[in-house]
Amino acid sequence: MNNSNSNKKKLSAAQHEALLKLLKARFEKNMYRHKGLDWANLKAKLDSAKAGEKLWSLNEMEETGGEPDVVGYDKKTDEYIFYDCSAESPKGRRSVCYDHEALEKRKEYKPGNSAVEMAADMGIELLTEEQYRELQSGQMAGGNFDTKTSNWVKTTASIRKLGGAIFCDYRYGQVFVYHNGAESYYAARGFRGLLRI
Repeated sequence: MNNSNSNKKKLSAAQHEALLKLLKARFEKNMYRHKGLDWANLKAKLDSAKAGEKLWSLNEMEETGGEPDVVGYDKKTDEYIFYDCSAESPKGRRSVCYDHEALEKRKEYKPGNSAVEMAADMGIELLTEEQYRELQSGQMAGGNFDTKTSNWVKTTASIRKLGGAIFCDYRYGQVFVYHNGAESYYAARGFRGLLRI
């Protein structure tokens, strides 16, 4: 997955078709997440030559357990917005500290990666606290996410400067925002991403 060569960030025709088939099924099953949006328009966007590397990123979201789905459309930029919509934190992105600085700070028992680096490698962004709350809203959730896991979210420079990072989860009928040392990591904590296409 750590692929800096952009030539490799392309899907084969078979992978492209398989991903579109999966995304279409998810899109149709969860219409409440994207009311008013049309699959045909989205498919045209995903099939366009400009979507090549973004499609690779979308596939990375899928491969790491994120179950990406469309949650909105930005008319100003003509972009569809995908969030990870897996019930719990994506399985292939857990046990990571917050960022590279935090990873370097750990003297022992270092995790294999950090959330910020992993997201960058995948070509996606971490959700902000506001986006995480939006994801948990009734319109998108159709239930709730992260009742057993938690996710790092984009942390402000002022908090990060003091050594901390924030994460969110859903318990007792509401979203909770917590703080931790950025170098900490847990088997049940990962991160959710956002991708614009």
